[in-house]
Amino acid sequence: MSRHPGLNLAHADEKAHAEAEPLLFGFWVFLMSDLVLFALLFATYATMMGVTAGGPGPKQLFELGPAAIETAALLCSSLAYGMATLVMKYERGRVWLLFWLGAALLLGLVFLCFEIDDFVGMFAKGGGIGRSGQLSAFFALVGTHGLHVTFGCLWIVVMMIQVLVFGAERRDNKTERERLLADRVQTRILRLGLFWHFLDIVWIGIFSVVYLQGLTA
Repeated sequence: MSRHPGLNLAHADEKAHAEAEPLLFGFWVFLMSDLVLFALLFATYATMMGVTAGGPGPKQLFELGPAAIETAALLCSSLAYGMATLVMKYERGRVWLLFWLGAALLLGLVFLCFEIDDFVGMFAKGGGIGRSGQLSAFFALVGTHGLHVTFGCLWIVVMMIQVLVFGAERRDNKTERERLLADRVQTRILRLGLFWHFLDIVWIGIFSVVYLQGLTA
């Protein structure tokens, strides 16, 4: 079986692995810096909880149903992306790889649609971004996460195009250049996977701290 960069439990292709290692490590560093950003936004929201300036609070603005659907959509999207990674590892073909990437993309778009609808509903109830300190902190935190998901969806589209053009298989009948391009596509898909799963973790924190705590406090 072909060896893939960053996808093997045992020995990987040495050349591909050597090229992938610094890229993946560098991307982990980027994710840690992004984690610091979200930590600051969480801390800001925590300090602003209850600062409603006489305006509507979480119980008047938040709806658990749409937030739960958003959570399910994002978790299922992460699962679909995990399936895409397995398809890529075991070389089940471009069709299945594109299918699972497309499923991850579709579910990410479902998440964004429900989130935008949630924001529109909050504005209609008088919960605008400048209404209070709590709402400003809320939109800064949840909006930043939404922008990350939007960027991730665009990234998935780019990777689907690259899979169509360059492929993601390292078969023996390919030339050295074709295998090199496939390695690069695989590494990019892996980095996108780290980013996509990271957004899942952040959203679980948002759902727990912002929505559940806001509705039960």
